[in-house]
Amino acid sequence: MELNVQAKNYEALFDTFRWNVPARYNMARECCGRWAEDRARFALYYEDEAGATSAWSFWDIQTAANRLSNVLHALGVLRRDRVAIMLPQRPETGIAHVACYQMDAIALPLSHLFGPDALEYRLADSGACVAIVDEATLPKLWAVKDRLPELRHVIGVGGAREAGVHDWDKLLARASRRFTCVDTAADDPALIIYTSGTTGNPKGALMAQRTLLGNLSGFSCSHDFFPRPGDLFWSPADWAWTGGLFDVLLPTWACGQPLLGYRGRFDPEKAFWLMEKYGVRNAFLFPTALKMMMKAVPEPKARYDLNLRTIMSAGESVGETVFAWAQEKLGLTINEMFGQTEVNYIVGNCAAAYPARPGAMGRAYPGHRVAVVDDAGNVLPPGEVGEVCVQRSCRGERDPVFLIEYWNNPKATAEKYIGTGDSAWARTGDLAKMDADGYLWYQGRADDMFKSAGYRIGPAEIENCLVKHPAVANAAVIGAPDETRGTIVKAFIVLQPGTPPSVALEAELQAHVRQYLAPYEYPKAIEFIDALPMTTTGKVQRRVLRLQEEEKLGK
Repeated sequence: MELNVQAKNYEALFDTFRWNVPARYNMARECCGRWAEDRARFALYYEDEAGATSAWSFWDIQTAANRLSNVLHALGVLRRDRVAIMLPQRPETGIAHVACYQMDAIALPLSHLFGPDALEYRLADSGACVAIVDEATLPKLWAVKDRLPELRHVIGVGGAREAGVHDWDKLLARASRRFTCVDTAADDPALIIYTSGTTGNPKGALMAQRTLLGNLSGFSCSHDFFPRPGDLFWSPADWAWTGGLFDVLLPTWACGQPLLGYRGRFDPEKAFWLMEKYGVRNAFLFPTALKMMMKAVPEPKARYDLNLRTIMSAGESVGETVFAWAQEKLGLTINEMFGQTEVNYIVGNCAAAYPARPGAMGRAYPGHRVAVVDDAGNVLPPGEVGEVCVQRSCRGERDPVFLIEYWNNPKATAEKYIGTGDSAWARTGDLAKMDADGYLWYQGRADDMFKSAGYRIGPAEIENCLVKHPAVANAAVIGAPDETRGTIVKAFIVLQPGTPPSVALEAELQAHVRQYLAPYEYPKAIEFIDALPMTTTGKVQRRVLRLQEEEKLGK
């Protein structure tokens, strides 16, 4: 990858860029192995909610990863076998990823926030043979393990120590610290990240070793040409998601820079405290987090000695108020970014090279050909609304950012694209219009997926969970506009005959979803209705529900 970090305008940045993807490539070597040769080079500073701390060099991470690779091999893990990593931000998470990539196993990151149902589907669909858990995720796994015949081994981290669980510390202590990285092709599969389903089950996006390369130009630009001397990264983003993995952990390590890992709930004051304590220079913060920080600490420099150089934000629009606050009170311009699991880091801003426009998604990052197109794949002129799509190739080179395919789902893979070959467009499902200068302006979703608090959420999984409750006859879920929180999860419920609506039942349904799915997926608002709006073919018209909610707020 050749990025002109001296560029002072967009054209100089974009026109001089080349990918130069090598035929042989491995993310473990790129992110850790090559830096581990310098035993004094730090990779991770770690702190948990109780105040326990540790520091890890790249040598430490690589040595532990080598031991884990040998452990997994001894447990029968073969090349291309799936290994579930069910951990929050902690050193073992990064170690597990490096171990999987270097032995050519396929990593399966799963959020520690998932409930049993969400875990069961992903573990069964992927055919994972090993799961790495901690004390928080182990009970959820035990609830469904009997229905997962392919899951042969469970490795416990931290307090996850009980019968039937291999102890991480004991396993690694007995294993050799020497392991030779497998020679992998850039196109070889490396991990599966499940997306939220909109009309069906979540889809497993199979990503290649090269995927990391595809994210690096956007990552560097979104942090005003990362890395710079003294850079240190932190984000509360879960490392199980694309936003935490490919926007934080892996690209930071690929640049040989340290990052801060914090295991604990997000708190705006704690966020400022952590950034001051560790001298954080670069941060990825969701708009919701930024809004909370602005409200909790409107004058951050009066209370904290901050060293921030860059902030990237994604998931939803930051908005002019937060944008202006960051410029005035933090002395920096937030670089907004846009992407999705399957084709991440394709659009955004880079204040060091071209101006960020409040409310805009940004411009195509170097190496990506992005356009607004119609259903036939025709590029639309400026000002017209269409779907944001990214083309397979850019300036005669294959774009490495693309997924390989959806796991066990050729139909979904085919539907992802308009056209074939290098000229094919990958659909994002997001609607936008492009202005005359190439900035994209978000207009909404082409389907029913939405983002809330920085998380990409699909209605189907939540609806399926609600319908499992005996009181519910049918349900529809949308992202409803909220004056305070931007977008919230709202459920419209049709009750079983003879079941009266009540405040108590509303709370019961919310608790029901929280029990089985991730906390951010439970409906913040519930409305009981007699019937859902349907098409003539029996499909729920979520668009009608969204429009009704917008009308209530006068939008």
